[in-house]
This record gives sequence, C-alpha cells and structure tokens, in this order.
Amino acid sequence: MSFKDKIAHYYTKSYLKKYGDRLTQVQGTAISVKIKRKTILWIFNKLEVSLLVRPERSKNIVRCSYVKKRWFKKPDFISIKQGNLLLLQGLKSKSIKKNKEKKKETREFIQLLNVRNMSTKKDLVPMEGKMPKVQRRVQRFK
Repeated sequence: MSFKDKIAHYYTKSYLKKYGDRLTQVQGTAISVKIKRKTILWIFNKLEVSLLVRPERSKNIVRCSYVKKRWFKKPDFISIKQGNLLLLQGLKSKSIKKNKEKKKETREFIQLLNVRNMSTKKDLVPMEGKMPKVQRRVQRFK
C-alpha cells in the first residue's frame, strides 16, 4: 500500500467507526422538492434543499435535508422533479425530543450526502461504477 492508500483506508475506517450505525440508503419516488438559496453580501452562499420521498412498496414518507455553504461560488444541486425515482444516501439524524407540558415529540430525518436521480441518470457527487438498472414489477392481467 502506498502512503495515499493508507491515509484513505484510515479515513474510511474512522468514518465508518464514527457514523457506521447511522449510515442509511433509501430508494423511492420524489413527492416534494424545495430549494432555498441565500446570498449574504455577494460573498457567502447557502443552499438548503428539503425532499420528501416515498420508498418503494411503502406507505411511509421519508424527510431528507441537504445543506451546503460556500464562499464566493454558488453551490450546485441536480435537477429533481416530482415523480423522479431517487436513490438517497445519507446519515440518520439523532432524534429530537421536546418536553413541553409532558408532550414528547420525536423527529427523524436523513441528512443527505449523495443523491442519485435514476430517471435522468445523474449524481450529486459522481461515483465510480455503472448506474444500477431499475427493476419494477409488472402486473399481468388475465
């Protein structure tokens, strides 16, 4: 192993040790996409994206968020429309508990690291390897 490989191996090992139990992956259709862009004094740019995704063969809805801050350049995000098939990779959030008048509220969402739009075959962060084929069941009527 070269020096570069050793550092990369150490980095991935420590990352998995820290976030291994929180890493998750969701595949489903996009229900809602909201993108907010803010610019402060033409210097600091902030991008906030909130997604609602319905996983395949499920009635649940997954809430996802992506926040990117950058100096001077505007952060980019891929185009996602309602109904697109997405593959989301990210970290589960730690649940937030609020105790107001004995009411407990827990919220969980996914903090996105990468988004793969299977409909347009584009990635937020380019990855190695081929795009997996989308397999959907086809019902036959008799």
